[in-house]
Amino acid sequence: MPGSKLDPIDRHILAELQADGRMTNVELAKRVGISAPPCLRRVRTLEEAGFIRGYHADVDARMLGFEVRVFAMVGLISQAEADLSAFEQRCRDWPLVRECHMLNGEVDFILKCVAPDLSTFQTFLTEELTAADNVASVKTSLVIRDAKDAPGVPFDVLEARLSQTA
Repeated sequence: MPGSKLDPIDRHILAELQADGRMTNVELAKRVGISAPPCLRRVRTLEEAGFIRGYHADVDARMLGFEVRVFAMVGLISQAEADLSAFEQRCRDWPLVRECHMLNGEVDFILKCVAPDLSTFQTFLTEELTAADNVASVKTSLVIRDAKDAPGVPFDVLEARLSQTA
């Protein structure tokens, strides 16, 4: 299990940073019960190993005028690797697409999109997404409200699994 490569202090560091990536190293060290210099070394090691991919602000899209959030389920004509990669690159180039996930099943991709209004999303949908090469179908669902939007992973579940294998 990948999480088992980390010791409990490393996992605690990751959990604390996931909850609050802006805390100082001194505060982080205090929370995980070690001194600041080894804490900073551990954080840098976790960054270099790829466990920490970056630090981001949780920006409120609605406060910035992005009132529309849509999930788009995309079916492709061809699932050849070159075609899948081309579609993924296209998604990375579209600013309104914030997440792109390839799926197994009836739908090839699910996209999380944001737009300031329905008109902007409709223009993107009709002029870019459905018009893109290799796109066979697009079904959309408008987000009404969020019941949960938790980033990262549930560290309590990881710790419970690891304690079962120990």
